[in-house]
Amino acid sequence: MKLNIRRLTEKDWSVLPTWWEQWPKWKAPERDFLPENGLGGLMVEKEGIPILAGFIYTTNSKVVLLEWIISDPNYRDNDRQSALELLISGAENVCKAQGFKYVFFVGKHNKLINTFEELGWSVDREPSHELIKTIN
Repeated sequence: MKLNIRRLTEKDWSVLPTWWEQWPKWKAPERDFLPENGLGGLMVEKEGIPILAGFIYTTNSKVVLLEWIISDPNYRDNDRQSALELLISGAENVCKAQGFKYVFFVGKHNKLINTFEELGWSVDREPSHELIKTIN
């Protein structure tokens, strides 16, 4: 069956929080932490069933951030890797069409990082840390 990529919609919020809850050590971000209040991203689906999503933060420079890649933890079909590659390349295409030049990603899972590297991304193998502070 064929994989499809599309923009996130409001109906995806009946699915996304459940994915974050099911992954060990993951906590769902608040919607207002995500671009366009949780709709600024892409979803990969198969036969109308959501598989994988990612969020695209735009900036006032030529760079965007591709973040919060999350998948259905129960989806185990053989095309899981292809879905991830479609999400990454789809995000690249959307960002390029919008005039952006660079896509930035921060990750800590080796399989995910290796996929980015296989798709031609530069990888800095030195560890880094995400720092967040709520200021209100």
